[in-house]
Amino acid sequence: MPKKNSRNTKSKIVSAAWRLFYEQGYDNTTIEDIIEESGTSKGSFYHYFTGKDALLSSLSILFDEKYEEIEQEIDPEMNAFEKLMLYNAELFGMIENRISIDLLAMLYSSQLITKSEKHLLDRNRTYYKLLRQTVVSGQEKGEISSEVSANEIVKAYALCERGILYDWCICNGEYALKEYSKKMMPVFMSKFMAE
Repeated sequence: MPKKNSRNTKSKIVSAAWRLFYEQGYDNTTIEDIIEESGTSKGSFYHYFTGKDALLSSLSILFDEKYEEIEQEIDPEMNAFEKLMLYNAELFGMIENRISIDLLAMLYSSQLITKSEKHLLDRNRTYYKLLRQTVVSGQEKGEISSEVSANEIVKAYALCERGILYDWCICNGEYALKEYSKKMMPVFMSKFMAE
């Protein structure tokens, strides 16, 4: 039980921080604001994070929580390709409505220059596990091509998502992320559909 409480505390801090970053801006949000909003303590905050900058890499936690939420609500009758497209659309809808472009750009920048762990590439994330599970299931049912390995398909999917997000950031959000992705992800990923 302590592990679950520990995860819940960290999750509360991350969720509160990103909510405040979106509403108030990163620079205008203090650690004290985050502690108050999350209903945790200063000790808990510093147990998980060395400071506010350390929260930038926690965005992957928020993304994984969204994937877990989508997984609970998904129609089991959907085929694997439809599930992959739904995961993308729902995540990008959340990003568009809850994550500022500036913070997303900061996250990508930090992942480019960091010498330590690249959180977005961590294969132990829920994101990668769920995508791989969906692809493998789709291959077993003949919905997704088996000519390419599940790992390569997941890598291509993640690459497409990062590419679209990167473009959205450098275009300063001049188009609707979710709608654009709904058009483009099927184009990029259609090669992997079973014939």
